[in-house]
Amino acid sequence: MNVIFEEILREVDKNKLAARRKLAARKALLYERLPRVKEIDDSLSQSGLALAQMALKKYDNDDKIAEIRDKSTILLSERKKLLYDNGYDDSFFKDVYKCQSCLDTGFTNDEHCNCLKQRLITRYFDMSNLGKIFADENFDAFNMNYYSDTNDENFGISPRKNMMKVWEIALNFVEDFGKNFENLLFYGQSGLGKTFLTNCIAGELLQNGRTVLYTTAPQLFRHVEDERFNRKSDKNAAPISFAYDADLLIIDDLGSEFATVVTDSELFSFINSRHLAKKPTIISTNLTPTDIATSYSDRVASRIYGNYTSLHFFGDDIRIAKKHNIV
Repeated sequence: MNVIFEEILREVDKNKLAARRKLAARKALLYERLPRVKEIDDSLSQSGLALAQMALKKYDNDDKIAEIRDKSTILLSERKKLLYDNGYDDSFFKDVYKCQSCLDTGFTNDEHCNCLKQRLITRYFDMSNLGKIFADENFDAFNMNYYSDTNDENFGISPRKNMMKVWEIALNFVEDFGKNFENLLFYGQSGLGKTFLTNCIAGELLQNGRTVLYTTAPQLFRHVEDERFNRKSDKNAAPISFAYDADLLIIDDLGSEFATVVTDSELFSFINSRHLAKKPTIISTNLTPTDIATSYSDRVASRIYGNYTSLHFFGDDIRIAKKHNIV
């Protein structure tokens, strides 16, 4: 377990204890005002205990079990009416928790809750300064004026019109996330906005409460090899499992890693496993389709071009234009 994960678990425990104290205080005030609610809660607790004891002893008196359950149903109905008549609703008990899914335990159905996963990923973002990047690089800040309006003879369309189509697909990707499943491949030379657009998507989804893992290909595969060969790795690095579990995985700069049989195998594992699990992936690369076909195994190339929407970026280097204030 790495340092960051331990810190997050301590924070989760702290939130859980704070929520329990807050809930206990609220119940105490409620019981003081409505003693009958406490009587009902105590009776429900006793009924629950009785049913549990019957189950442990394999007590199979169906009439007795039905009697206890019927009594509990009547008490619950009375409790609900009492609360409603006195101005209380479900939020009185629920809004003490920061996460309604796991009730601040960090786990749902014995698995890490999305709130825990996102806190971990957000912490990694903060440490790498990506939080600031997402604040600056978003859909509103995307400037189409950096792309020429002159038709490109090779593609029969201007870079600006092409980018408007790409931008619209990226925006729809965010709006339809969770409803329609799609993988994206951004390819083209450096300085054309591929990373900027992936940051736009990541930032928007993070704000929508989705778990997003952004990593460069060299970072991802270096961490994979560290884990595979039990080498010392960055103690603050995100667990490799996040690459499989995150709602969205973004692999930036594919092709800049040191290619080995291991990296090819792991890349296939990531993209294939995520595709089968209907978890979207975005890959950004300077490689051409031909480069990908020759740089990676047939099965990797086949998965990418068979399961990804390919979006070509072309035009003049935006970074040069920004440097010289050319718009």
